[in-house]
Amino acid sequence: MQDDSMVVLAEYNTITEAEIAKSMLDSAGIWSTIRNEYMSAIYPIGTMPAQVVVRTEDLEKARTLLQHR
Repeated sequence: MQDDSMVVLAEYNTITEAEIAKSMLDSAGIWSTIRNEYMSAIYPIGTMPAQVVVRTEDLEKARTLLQHR
């Protein structure tokens, strides 16, 4: 998957929050991944947030899904 077709949906201070969001997206059939997964676990909160990224075409659907959680 090329990076130019991926956009950041949300940033989280903990990997647990990012994993919950990714799980919700997966359950809805929206492909996603977490950037900075390991770095956000190593560095203090807020230094390097975990980013949940989705395909550009799924962005609006994914935003709507996470807003209703």
